[in-house]
Amino acid sequence: MGSGHSHASTDHSEPTPEAIAARRRANRILAAVLIPLTLLTLAGMAMLWPSGSKEGVSLANPYSAAPGVTFDTGTIQSVAVENCMQGVSQQNQAQSQQGQAQQGQGSDCTFAFTEPDKGGSPVKVVINPDVAKSHGVKPGDQIRYLNLSSAQGASASQGSPAYIFVDFVRTLPIVLLALLYAAVVIAVARWRGLRALIGLVGAYFVLASFMLPGLVEGKPPLLLALVGSTVIMIGVLYFAHGFSARTSTALLGTIFGLAITALLAAWATGAANLAGVGNHDATTLMNTSANISISGVILCGLIISGLGVLNDVTITQSSAVWELYELAPQSSARKLFTSAMRIGRDHIASTVYTIAFAYAGAALPILIIVMLYDRPLADTLTSAELSEEVIRTLVGSIGLVLAIPVTTLIAVLVVKATGSQAVELQVSGTHTADDGGRAPAGERAATHAMTPPAVNPDDLPDTGTLAAAAFQTRRGRRAAERD
Repeated sequence: MGSGHSHASTDHSEPTPEAIAARRRANRILAAVLIPLTLLTLAGMAMLWPSGSKEGVSLANPYSAAPGVTFDTGTIQSVAVENCMQGVSQQNQAQSQQGQAQQGQGSDCTFAFTEPDKGGSPVKVVINPDVAKSHGVKPGDQIRYLNLSSAQGASASQGSPAYIFVDFVRTLPIVLLALLYAAVVIAVARWRGLRALIGLVGAYFVLASFMLPGLVEGKPPLLLALVGSTVIMIGVLYFAHGFSARTSTALLGTIFGLAITALLAAWATGAANLAGVGNHDATTLMNTSANISISGVILCGLIISGLGVLNDVTITQSSAVWELYELAPQSSARKLFTSAMRIGRDHIASTVYTIAFAYAGAALPILIIVMLYDRPLADTLTSAELSEEVIRTLVGSIGLVLAIPVTTLIAVLVVKATGSQAVELQVSGTHTADDGGRAPAGERAATHAMTPPAVNPDDLPDTGTLAAAAFQTRRGRRAAERD
């Protein structure tokens, strides 16, 4: 009879020479782009590496102490609100009471009777008024306080308290949260999650040993941010996700988005005159060293702030293309790109919200203050207090939005180049009864015995074209065999 039937090739078949050549060709193209880029980045890092010298930097350390003054820790036993004059030493009571009588009734202060961790009798620590009002202290809190009792010319002899609150000790809750975070990541993502955590440590090492000292020494902020961010992304992506065409594709998309973000940040910093005016930390840095450029620090911050989200969208989009291709390997490049971009658009919408709300949460005190000013919305968004956050949101969002279609396009081209021939072997390579190039009978019999018949999607239950495509993949056929 003229009606022939076809059989898909077995999963155990070796890839065709064409498939191997296509895979090698795609890998060579990726290597030809990424290897020189990596070498150039490392060379730039070597050229920009800071010397580590702090010459010319003058910054008063708030945690340095005068002779005899120490920073001690302890646990609060009880809290009392007393007249501030009761917190002075006993030998100055008469002088204090005389001053109180002349000036009227003194104000109340909060004192924490604290047991020192180093041992000894409880001490009376005066709590800062802002801490007492905003958060307060309670028995059981661990605090760090300034011990002036042994200082040269101790201030207690002049009517001032000998123990002053500095900060809370937060070691335990932070360590517990860090351990919980690591446990959750490793439990869900397993070995890949552990590698991601180690990569995060490496990223902070690059930030702390290369980028921050470089800014202090006055290195070019744009180059510093680009080189440092690229090194971080190369290390984090390959270490967490392994060396593969999928990871290389995500890296190319990340570098593209990073370049767009850097260009926009460089333009916006100058066009919007972002100079850190009104920021207390920026003022401190300006008085620290003549080499530090506040605009450069802001520029570097605009680029770094979008790294995490940019990495998220590119690796997710690259993985989406590979998964879609595995489910429907017969899809054309155009259809594959269109399907992946549907996922990308949803990702864009949710990620834009993520960036905006993350920055809004970080700047919440500023938002409240600006709201209380009762200024027009346009003036508020362009004010010195909020303009940096607004530009950071816009610049980061533009970079990641443009990175999604570029990453998707690269992923489609790579996956079609590396997998099309192999898939043709697995689901399209057939022997037909009336084929002019009829295979030998023994080969046809062996192939028929080793391979289940091809399934027509029309014969499947109406569960959607995606399920039919999934049934045609290797996973679908294996599941059918198990059933």
